[in-house]
Amino acid sequence: MKVAIPKERAAEERRVALVPDTAAKLVAAKLEVSVESGAGTGSFVPDAAYESSGVKVIKSAEALLEDADAVLKVQAPAANEVGLLKSGSVLISFLQPATQGEIVNALAKRGVTAFSLELLPRISRAQSMDALSSQASASGYKAVLMAAGRLGKFFPMMMTAAGTVAPARVLVMGAGVAGLQAIATARRLGAVVSAYDVRPAVKEEVSSLGATFIELALEAQVGEGGYAREQSEDFLRKQRELIGEHVAKSDVVITTAAIPGRRAPVLVTAEMVKGMRPGSVIVDLAAETGGNVELTQEGKEIDVGGVTIFGTRNVPSTMPLATSQLYARNVANLLLHLVKDGAINLDFQDEITKGSCVTHGGEVVNERAKQLLAAAN
Repeated sequence: MKVAIPKERAAEERRVALVPDTAAKLVAAKLEVSVESGAGTGSFVPDAAYESSGVKVIKSAEALLEDADAVLKVQAPAANEVGLLKSGSVLISFLQPATQGEIVNALAKRGVTAFSLELLPRISRAQSMDALSSQASASGYKAVLMAAGRLGKFFPMMMTAAGTVAPARVLVMGAGVAGLQAIATARRLGAVVSAYDVRPAVKEEVSSLGATFIELALEAQVGEGGYAREQSEDFLRKQRELIGEHVAKSDVVITTAAIPGRRAPVLVTAEMVKGMRPGSVIVDLAAETGGNVELTQEGKEIDVGGVTIFGTRNVPSTMPLATSQLYARNVANLLLHLVKDGAINLDFQDEITKGSCVTHGGEVVNERAKQLLAAAN
């Protein structure tokens, strides 16, 4: 069975789907692994490192993909890449069905069996394949470093001969994987941290990291798989009214609230931003799905009355060495789950296989993906 790893061609994408250490495990499983020359350059992985792990390095994408049985990518393929995939082959990547409808339909038409890592079921057996969580953890960590680099004061309390400087106050909105990592990182840097989430059940996790959980007089909003569900506009209005004073007191606000397949909810209004002190910093990790901050501009760093707002895209890609290592383990574990005796063996009675498969047999087969596609049209 031939496994191929092409270069990532999406703008600003520096990750690679497989690193040499993980590739060696696939080779040990009797799979023939090939990588496009230069695929690992953005992640600081030279071609020679792949070769030393038993991986073939092939110069062109056309030659790499023409007979590949399985293709591993980070981002969804572009339209011209879909045309290079062999009918009947397997693709594993982030597919983003809500925004990549044309690509999903093209994959189905091509006869590719495509798996989307966003759609993996939230069960214990799938934890080692959970790329959303591994990449979100990196985002939460990096968000704090971005804020610390821009904030004009210390994160920890500093006691000096000139007097004591108070620690920075950090507010994290959304206590999922990214939010919890942001809390832990800000605490390690010595900040006073508070956090808010619409799911009261995360209070214990927030407190265990040394942060204060903000409790608002609102109904819990827990959705499928433990994610926050999509909130009504009335709920969001009440939430914004209650959280505004906490935003105003903060030196740093990090927003991480996301609902898979949906537009990010607006948590911080323009009015709240105007109420923050000049020199404050906001990092909006939901910028790619509309932003949690009303004023966020995707892909830009802007100044609003002295408040810096980061709308950075693809934060995991800014740490490509670590995030590629994590992603490679996730994607390799899913591939090996689909392989039996050295060949693809699809069992659609299995919850992981059925839940993450988007296209098969010339059709879009995933009900959740169908809903996302319908909502996008």
